[in-house]
Amino acid sequence: MVHFRTQLIKWYDKHKRDLPWRHTRDPYKIWLSEIILQQTRVAQGLSYYQKFVSTHPTVSSLASASEEEVLSLWKGLGYYSRARNLLKTARQVQDEFKGKFPSTYNELIKLTGVGPYTAAAISSFCFDEPRAVLDGNVFRVLSRLYDIDTPINTTKGQKEFGELAEAMLNSKFPAKHNQAMMEFGALQCAPKNPQCPSCPVLVECVSHNKGTIEARPQKVKKVKKKKRYFLYTVFIDRKNKKVYLKKRTEKDIWLNLYDFHLVEYKSQEDFDARIKSKRVITKKHLLTHQTLYVGFLLVDAKVREGELKHLKPYDMREVKKLPMPILHEKYILEHLDFLD
Repeated sequence: MVHFRTQLIKWYDKHKRDLPWRHTRDPYKIWLSEIILQQTRVAQGLSYYQKFVSTHPTVSSLASASEEEVLSLWKGLGYYSRARNLLKTARQVQDEFKGKFPSTYNELIKLTGVGPYTAAAISSFCFDEPRAVLDGNVFRVLSRLYDIDTPINTTKGQKEFGELAEAMLNSKFPAKHNQAMMEFGALQCAPKNPQCPSCPVLVECVSHNKGTIEARPQKVKKVKKKKRYFLYTVFIDRKNKKVYLKKRTEKDIWLNLYDFHLVEYKSQEDFDARIKSKRVITKKHLLTHQTLYVGFLLVDAKVREGELKHLKPYDMREVKKLPMPILHEKYILEHLDFLD
């Protein structure tokens, strides 16, 4: 383990990417970066991080924002419950800790939306608490290095890998060690096409010696995704260049985001029969636990005024500021440009 730790730090000093959150120990900025990067890759997440930090440079500033504003800053990342939790956490830090993030893992883990990974990242990166960080990259490195076939998405796997990560942690330099492990997994020991020939710890890698690199890490297969069938009627006012939208208030996907008039069908047969003879644009949209089959039907608002009671008209300038699913943003961009 000592040889691995030494080689890991040497590799990190030479190959680490220059990222803004690596130039700060501000727990607010570290927390923001970690929440965003749980949702997307660094290349895409960087612009979101910069947007949040420039708009709300402190946790107190974010705590004073409205949910709609936070959802707008987040739009395009998906999994909007994380954005809502982001705001809840900021307000919790403001109200319970006077705008100052707690410094220990045991306190951080109590915050809304902060799990073991994020709590360990903040406590080690910002306060040098010797806590091992376990993200997908670290799981992959450890599973390959020791050729562990225990599925990482099981209770047993979480415990086994957690204990191993703690045993390997460089307790004198926990922040650097954790960041090096994550970066090594992202760049060197990548999911596909890992850079084995240039790996500084190749002789220690059991999976490489056994030829099981591609099989690590193991995961238990997930439950089949639920299928849903949505038909959206897109009501527009051509003369006044307006589109009609509503805010989603039911406890379901896209809570508090805006969408069009919606009818959901229980089966593919019913959905297909409904759109068969209409000029409907269809899309398939993948969510974490659901597959959506979506149709968009463009209709002049004057034709069916009786269905507009629960909708409000917005011009395109207003629409661009509203938080809405990326699926709807793309439809508006591609098919309602004449209202702009």
